[in-house]
Amino acid sequence: MPTYDFVCNACHQRFDLFMTFSEYGNKKVFCSHCNSEDVRRRMTKVRIAKSEESRMESMAENFAGFENMQQDPQALGAMMRNMSTQMEQNLPPEFDEVVDRLESGQSPDDIEAALPDLGNALPSSDE
Repeated sequence: MPTYDFVCNACHQRFDLFMTFSEYGNKKVFCSHCNSEDVRRRMTKVRIAKSEESRMESMAENFAGFENMQQDPQALGAMMRNMSTQMEQNLPPEFDEVVDRLESGQSPDDIEAALPDLGNALPSSDE
């Protein structure tokens, strides 16, 4: 049976669920932490092998226009998500939370205020 990854919109915890293909989409899903049914499917990463040089070129392209992206949270979120796919390491769960918030249009300053434990992980819009 495939494993499906979910995030609870109520308690923000991640959890996995084993379901058959026929159950997916037909079976109610509840958070394994708080039992809420307000959950969303989390898409997992697919890795494609690239050379180190190719990865570095892709990352350099991502930095083009970075100055302007600080004023556009959605573009910054898209750049960060793209860079995370280029990296060959697992990022902490907080990374996805920040990128999701950026992609929804929340400013880096608002995210930093809402998630103070992140420290200075995101550039401030006034820097």
